[in-house]
Amino acid sequence: MIRVGIIGLGDISKVHIPIIMADENLLLVAVSDIDVNQWCEDSDIHFYENYKEMLDQENLDSVHICLPHYLHAPVTMDCIQRGIHVFLEKPMGINLKEVDELVDLEKKQPDMKINLCLQNRLNNTSIHMKKLVESGDYGRIIGMKGLVAWHRPREYYDHKPWRGQMDLSGGGVMINQSIHTLDIMQWIGGEIKNIQGSLSQLLDYGIEVEDTASARLEFMDGFSGLFYATNANPYNASVELEVVLEKARLVIRDNILYCWDEEGQHILVEDDKVQGSKFYYGASHKKLIHTFYKGLESNKDDYIPVSQGLQSMRMIDAIRRSSETGKIINMEEYNG
Repeated sequence: MIRVGIIGLGDISKVHIPIIMADENLLLVAVSDIDVNQWCEDSDIHFYENYKEMLDQENLDSVHICLPHYLHAPVTMDCIQRGIHVFLEKPMGINLKEVDELVDLEKKQPDMKINLCLQNRLNNTSIHMKKLVESGDYGRIIGMKGLVAWHRPREYYDHKPWRGQMDLSGGGVMINQSIHTLDIMQWIGGEIKNIQGSLSQLLDYGIEVEDTASARLEFMDGFSGLFYATNANPYNASVELEVVLEKARLVIRDNILYCWDEEGQHILVEDDKVQGSKFYYGASHKKLIHTFYKGLESNKDDYIPVSQGLQSMRMIDAIRRSSETGKIINMEEYNG
């Protein structure tokens, strides 16, 4: 039985908790949050206001970190230093310095596993799209598009002010709502040569971070991609990802993968079968959590290490720098 703890009982922990508790190989031993009202006193699961006390007093094998962004990197380091594996919600840090430190920590302690929650890589649609692209059956990529059009009301930032503060969140719509889309774009499209981006605030919320971002991505393989994300949409629309190949067009929309061939005929290729009000979160938290723990049991590395999150964080930083300077950022030379 793998003994598990959770640090942070905010919105995303509500996704993790039922998955952990439903797994007969996992035992949720303890949770921690600075707000005592986040947990039921009658629960058999131990509650701690101070996460360090939990780490020191409980015999934990792993911890899920579901905290505000600015705590992700330092708390991960505290866990690893105590010999506790980590399942880390995105993002892995709020800046490239923190990101590099975690990647370095992972290299120095190869026996310790830090799984980064880029769960959309495990969506059936994402996997199938990547396989179709890599098969070469439809030719090479000639273009790509990623679109995230979501809605976040003023109350979203008022309720948790850290979300609108740059030094606590690391950014807005890019790092919080659309990092998965940026990750999938580079995961499928490959290495990026240049980025030109623009950030803005379309909403009058008085926050420091961007609510809208757009960028042109030039990939090493000679094609370009368009990225656009906003929290100013009137509702949470489905994320859209499109890959245009020489002989076909692949589109993920409403969590369904479609393929249009040269004759314009389209077929439904794959369906993630996502339902509920949080459909836009994706389908694969459960898959990734199970994959991580199978890796712990078998001592295999078939999860998503934090090093795999480096490129999407570099993309976010480069888009921000491009917006600030008005210049195209060369990713081969860019170090933040």
